[in-house]
Amino acid sequence: MDFSLIVLVVIVAALAFDFTNGFHDTANAMATSIATGALKPRTAVAISAVLNLVGAFLSIEVAKTISGGIVDDTKVTPVVIFAGLIGAIVWNLVTWLVGLPSSSSHALFGGLIGATWIASGGDAVHFGKVVEKVLIPAVASPIVAGIVAIAGTFLTYRITAKARQNVVGRGFKTGQVLSASLVSLAHGTNDAQKTMGVITLALIAGGTLAPGSNPPLWVIAACGLAIALGTYLGGWRIIQTMGKKLTEIQTPQGFAAETSSAAVILASSHLGFALSTTHVTSGGIIGSGLGRKLAEVRWGVAGKMVVAWVLTLPAAAIVGAVAAAVSTRGSWGTIAVGGVGVLLALGIWLASRRNPVNARNINEPEAAEAAPVAV
Repeated sequence: MDFSLIVLVVIVAALAFDFTNGFHDTANAMATSIATGALKPRTAVAISAVLNLVGAFLSIEVAKTISGGIVDDTKVTPVVIFAGLIGAIVWNLVTWLVGLPSSSSHALFGGLIGATWIASGGDAVHFGKVVEKVLIPAVASPIVAGIVAIAGTFLTYRITAKARQNVVGRGFKTGQVLSASLVSLAHGTNDAQKTMGVITLALIAGGTLAPGSNPPLWVIAACGLAIALGTYLGGWRIIQTMGKKLTEIQTPQGFAAETSSAAVILASSHLGFALSTTHVTSGGIIGSGLGRKLAEVRWGVAGKMVVAWVLTLPAAAIVGAVAAAVSTRGSWGTIAVGGVGVLLALGIWLASRRNPVNARNINEPEAAEAAPVAV
């Protein structure tokens, strides 16, 4: 296959991953606002899509971590990057189907690590950077967001205990619109950059850019648009899990969860930590449940989410490694991997139509029963 053609294929695959990242992670910003009624479902995803696009232009620190930190860009080819993207896309679609808010970021890292390791050897993976920039933030970020949300929720209810509850409810609904918007903006500064980093890595591997280059403007714009379109699509199954199945959320809790999540995500983007926004926002939601007196946190659902978090990186790495083993055998291998990926995506979409969850039934108990969380 012509070298310039495979680079183009990688760019298309990267934007496809970015699109799945958008609908997979819409819940991170908007699940609590939809659950409390602060925003109508379609309005919520439209706001989130626009702010994800804006956020993509605010920083490139995370993109530089991906393009020059996780793997050795001198030992990676566009074919290997393509294989890693297939691993990430497949895992994203599988977890979306079962309504699990796993990490799109870790799916991407896992796919790239597995593909690179198989194709170029273990020394092509910078495991020190993986630990520093990926694994440590993965553990720390939900804990930090949860602690901040616990404190914020407790103080919120304490301060407003004697106020009229209808006034409090209206005020915090407005606050939720603002805090959810901030999470969407923060999500754009972190997650859209990961795909920018992958495309930049492919352009470096293809000789179009010099090693260490920043993402070109067209790459930033394309990634911002792809994640915005995916966000607008909805990802309703995961929105339902985070908004309804983890804990019953009231408006003060939603405001506390979203504000704590936005603070952690924005700080990490500034420092170049490619953390999982899913981990952060899940930690914030659980923390808001713990911070409200008599609130119930459904630990069974939380436990299944944690299992998915733990499995994400190795599962995507295995798929990426298998894809790399096939795709590096020649043009036929790359075509075969791409064809299998398309067929799997189509099969998962058809399976999702059996029990549809959408903007109209997202808050209905019947939809929750029809789309159970499972591993």
